[in-house]
Amino acid sequence: MTDITLLTCRAYYKPDNVTPYIQNILLEQELLKSAFESQGLKVDITYWDNPSYEWQQTKSVLFRTVWDYFERFDEFWDWLEQVKTKTKLINSYELIKWNIDKHYLRDLKNNGIQVVPTYFADRGNNISLQEIANLNDWKHIVIKPAISASAFNTYKITNDEIEQKEQLFDELLQTHDMLVQPFFPTISELGEASLMVFGGKFTHAILKKAKAGDFRVQDDFGGTVHNYNPTQEEIKFAEKVFQSCTSLPIYGRVDIVWDSNKHIYLSELEIIEPELWIRNRPESANKIAEAVNKIL
Repeated sequence: MTDITLLTCRAYYKPDNVTPYIQNILLEQELLKSAFESQGLKVDITYWDNPSYEWQQTKSVLFRTVWDYFERFDEFWDWLEQVKTKTKLINSYELIKWNIDKHYLRDLKNNGIQVVPTYFADRGNNISLQEIANLNDWKHIVIKPAISASAFNTYKITNDEIEQKEQLFDELLQTHDMLVQPFFPTISELGEASLMVFGGKFTHAILKKAKAGDFRVQDDFGGTVHNYNPTQEEIKFAEKVFQSCTSLPIYGRVDIVWDSNKHIYLSELEIIEPELWIRNRPESANKIAEAVNKIL
């Protein structure tokens, strides 16, 4: 019987064309596999929608690069509801269900975490962008679906664009719960820091910066990744975010941004399938393996 199966998606499972981007994915996959094997665990790798995989023959499943789930959400959710009865999910099903919808930001705010101010406009709501902006005294805003990743359907809208973007927002509201947030200009200047937390403890961090003229820090849109040494305040903040979850995640990532006074805000908590930049700190894979081995 397999002890742990690392989950990916079809695009990254034994690919024919290995681009530099995919090479990074395969490298981190191998680093994790080696770390688990050093704990004496038997490891397998497959894609989440593999129709012939026998999920009951693996003790646990670790979610990694399932990066097409939000584009095929209904199919993914049906699969998740089935697989949870056959094996142990890491992070847990309860955490995945909670984190997959960005309404979790409201829960973390209620638990004392300073999150980026957010207005939740749920599906079918007929409120306008202008009403939301006026209500919160926001001039420049960002809109995004509550279930999304990699800046999917995410738009920055300046004050003078709001009127012309009302139709776009209304169309998105027909099929998505939406988040509206103020745009932090510092993200174009300072970037967004990602702090990795494994087994409840900070391990390493990186800084993501958008390309000139953009606000999206993801490499899909030309963003770049840089080494980053967080302050003790930022480390404590990241660990506190994990402690404020419904239960402590085994692994994940805290994305933070700053306002003009350098106050820290939680942008996103990623505990389903986060990019972890283990390749920047290979020994950190051992922290995940140790934490998983304890619960197995």
